[in-house]
Amino acid sequence: MLFSDRPRSHYPNSPAHEVICQLRYPTILTINAVEPADFQEAIREDFPQYARRQDVTPPKVSGLGGPNPRVEQQPAVTNYHFLSADGRWKLNLTKDFIALSTLRYTGWEDFARHLDKPLAAFIKLYKPAYFQRVGIRYINFFSRQKLGLEDVPWAELFAPAYTGVLREPDVREDQVASCGCDLVLKLDSSCQAKIHAGPGRIQNNAPGAQQDPEVKFIFDMDLSMNGQTPCTLAAAALETLHGHGTRVFEGAVTDRLRDAMSVF
Repeated sequence: MLFSDRPRSHYPNSPAHEVICQLRYPTILTINAVEPADFQEAIREDFPQYARRQDVTPPKVSGLGGPNPRVEQQPAVTNYHFLSADGRWKLNLTKDFIALSTLRYTGWEDFARHLDKPLAAFIKLYKPAYFQRVGIRYINFFSRQKLGLEDVPWAELFAPAYTGVLREPDVREDQVASCGCDLVLKLDSSCQAKIHAGPGRIQNNAPGAQQDPEVKFIFDMDLSMNGQTPCTLAAAALETLHGHGTRVFEGAVTDRLRDAMSVF
């Protein structure tokens, strides 16, 4: 089964590496042209650190298939960064989206609380027509070493849909160089989930960084609602996505893994 109706659980040994919420809206040019001083003042108590970055956008190619295709360089996009005092929460604002992310996810209620004030301030100051895409992405790294499951095969920890060939009796994990599952699921009439799942090593791209040799199980779940979501329904849309995410996550893990994640 891909979905589970188990009650939502809080796992002390949460595998969440990063959680990102992004809301996209029709382009607001003012944001790219004028520093958001009023927005900063509204959120400065919770996000006192500020930085601005110019993000390079990919060139636009037009006229493909014709005699004179053109490559047009696109202007840089201003990305405003607001960080919490402890650096654990980051808010991004551009002409096309507002996003909140954290590397210290402790639960949905805490995440939603950190989003409430900046989202309300953004809607009040910039008055977006609607949200074109509302999304939540959960990037989970499961470490058997951390969970005390070093000798347990992945096939006993995750549902068959995500372990595939690893469940075959004549296949050992150390024989499989690469094994991943990528799928896109419709969750209801307006929501979908894009999922990548499978074992792999996590690369640290920082210069001179020591690499982690442990093979972890990656469960990357990107949930989204597309269309024209009214600003007044943004919070409800996020709650809907979170609910879908709970059903998908609980459907992916086995009771043995739940027990390991529940240990204090």
